[in-house]
Amino acid sequence: MSERLAEGRGAVAPRPPARHGAPAPRAARGRSPRRRLALALVLLAVVGGGLAAWHQVHSAMPAWYARLWYPLEYEEAIREEAARNGLDPALVAAVINTESGFAPDSRSSQGAVGLMQLLPATAEFVARQPRRPSPPPDRLLDPEVNVAYGTRYLRYLVDRHGTVPLALAAYNGGETNLADWLDRAASRGGSLRIPEDIPFSETRAFVGRVLEAAPIYRRAYGERLGGG
Repeated sequence: MSERLAEGRGAVAPRPPARHGAPAPRAARGRSPRRRLALALVLLAVVGGGLAAWHQVHSAMPAWYARLWYPLEYEEAIREEAARNGLDPALVAAVINTESGFAPDSRSSQGAVGLMQLLPATAEFVARQPRRPSPPPDRLLDPEVNVAYGTRYLRYLVDRHGTVPLALAAYNGGETNLADWLDRAASRGGSLRIPEDIPFSETRAFVGRVLEAAPIYRRAYGERLGGG
């Protein structure tokens, strides 16, 4: 009798072994699918708002922001040579940035060198023109000399072709090619649209980038460049 009472009242029944795959109680489970979706939507809204704000600043391109994307070096040489040749210093800076990214030791596969990516033959041509730069053309890897010859050549092209866009097309694509493009446009009874009608993709991109960058340089570095 006592043994049966001990079994029925005082003994504790053994618990079944825990099942590792059993689900946790509801209160201990993770976020519900609805909460996860809400959190994802909030994160997307935050990211989307940040991207929208960035796009607005990037489109407006204020001066402080433009300086992050458009560097400027050798501004003294740019100011002096632009003034000597009657050019907008922002235009010269835009050409340098597009051609070499302000790397003075740049070399192209065609043999153009320096900040403004001049061919030695082009520098020799400039050296034979009136109001040539005083340093010899064999010093093109010197940044100041390169800017002097490149700016003088750009002035020559503007005088010869009448507009900055046409001068830029000749600067990158060559005068012979520009003459051919103008003749083809005239034979069709129209005019050459710059840069849309330039058949060389490299030259078309070059002209477009310079024309886009020049006003940005003017706005971002007006005081350092001495105006336009």
